[in-house]
Amino acid sequence: MGDTYTVGQYLVDRLRQLGLGHLFSVAGDYSIEWVNSYVEKSDIQVIEEVNELNAGYAADGYARLKGIGALCVTYSAGSLCATNAIAGSYVEKVPVVLINGAPSIQKTLRFEQTGYSSHHFISGRETDRQVFEYITAATVRIDSPHLAPMLIDYALTQCITERRPVYIELLEDMVDLECARPSTSLKAAPDISDEDSLNQSIAQISDKLQNATKPLIWIGVEIDRFGLHDQAERLIRDLKIPYVTELLSKAILSEDDVQFAGVFDGKSSSPYVESLVKDSDFVLALGVWLTDINDLGWPIDLDKTAFASWDTVKYGTIFNSQVSLADLVNGLIDKRLTCKAQSLPAKTARQAPIVDPAGEITYQGFYDFIQQQIDGNTIVGADASLNYFGSLLLEVGARRGFIVQSSYSAIGYIGPAATGVSLAKQAKQRLLVFAGDGGFQMTAQCLSTQTRFNLNPIIFVMDNGIYGVEQWLADASVFHGNTPFYNSCILHRWNYSKLAEVFGCRGWKVDTYGELQDAINAAKENLNSPSIIQVVVPQRSIPNNANWKAS
Repeated sequence: MGDTYTVGQYLVDRLRQLGLGHLFSVAGDYSIEWVNSYVEKSDIQVIEEVNELNAGYAADGYARLKGIGALCVTYSAGSLCATNAIAGSYVEKVPVVLINGAPSIQKTLRFEQTGYSSHHFISGRETDRQVFEYITAATVRIDSPHLAPMLIDYALTQCITERRPVYIELLEDMVDLECARPSTSLKAAPDISDEDSLNQSIAQISDKLQNATKPLIWIGVEIDRFGLHDQAERLIRDLKIPYVTELLSKAILSEDDVQFAGVFDGKSSSPYVESLVKDSDFVLALGVWLTDINDLGWPIDLDKTAFASWDTVKYGTIFNSQVSLADLVNGLIDKRLTCKAQSLPAKTARQAPIVDPAGEITYQGFYDFIQQQIDGNTIVGADASLNYFGSLLLEVGARRGFIVQSSYSAIGYIGPAATGVSLAKQAKQRLLVFAGDGGFQMTAQCLSTQTRFNLNPIIFVMDNGIYGVEQWLADASVFHGNTPFYNSCILHRWNYSKLAEVFGCRGWKVDTYGELQDAINAAKENLNSPSIIQVVVPQRSIPNNANWKAS
């Protein structure tokens, strides 16, 4: 190729400029030229995944820490397998780039004009693009080298601005064609607030904070998505009042903070957090998303809660639109507000539970036990399962130390997401993952990729033989009596620990607390591959904070 600058190189350079260090990919003949000739020769490492769904989840987990993630797949047969992962990234505002290798212009025209099909075709040039238009912030088709720079820049700018996935369809015959080099760096478009709406919001919220007797801050996921960690901490310090998070925003700020009271997740919250929220006379919810998983069984008091999210401020009958969260937080900081003095959460060190080493493990007992394994260098991940409840009350000291997909809640997410998190985290950090057995069956091949690239998450599979959270959502009374589980919620049992023999990693099956401790000790020493710990628990055992729902 000599000194010729090409479309393929342009895309690589732009991704690298945005901080991408790893590309998750599944081989396909429409995409393989770009991967082999350009990505492999760059300083972006190609992570060869086992399927497109896992690649999408891995890119999502990676992007949550790095600010950008990407996967490359092939047309239709590959890309459509990734739709569930991309949909989750869209819902949860995670910046993922899907590069879809597509058939050439010649193949497309031949199919459209004569019906002569190339493999993976469905209905011509618009099929995949139309599918992804619904679940991405931008879709572009690179079918001209002259337009390629503009289209790539548009898509990537949308990705980092909207914090949502984008779709780039890269035709196989475009990759080696000459195009212009980048002339400037890409930057997210700044949020623009309406001045009157912003000033009104700052004034109204300031008045409420200063006059409330028990104000409370509720930190939501948008603080993380928009990188407002430092500003949020500054505001909390200035106000000197307690704050809570939601499940989706758990540990985006260190939970060792003296003003942190806990995670508010409706009736699954700790008794202290429930009373704190109930007794507060004004709650400022910064970047909070209301979902049925993030406010379980709790009627939110809209008359005392001001929600600043989705570029709006909503408080009672007040509605102010086009208010940037960053502008609002900075504006409140500039006001140098003082609130009425109130007591901060009492911090007491958790004591290690006294357990019988030969005792049967319960769901709650497992989480009481596992807390002692979490320190300031631990990242925790939980799947859509009964693990939501147990992990919600864990204390996680690392800032941005908790990974969960609780809004979209695709079971099976966390195993392959752990692949991306393992590549994006700091070297000193260790990842602990809690998966349900039903979800893990969907994406168990994540162990293969993690083993191949010497990644070392410790994955706990809670083996109760059922889709526990699905049964809980449909009829939780089953866990409190002798009523049979729904047949649709009963799993075919796997010996999960034996998968280690298939994939070349390490595995343990544990039935007692003594065996659990031994497995954890051994897993901590295993630094070159994932560790899978199969934790056998009784079918009717659930975390204590899930017991409020009896039917």
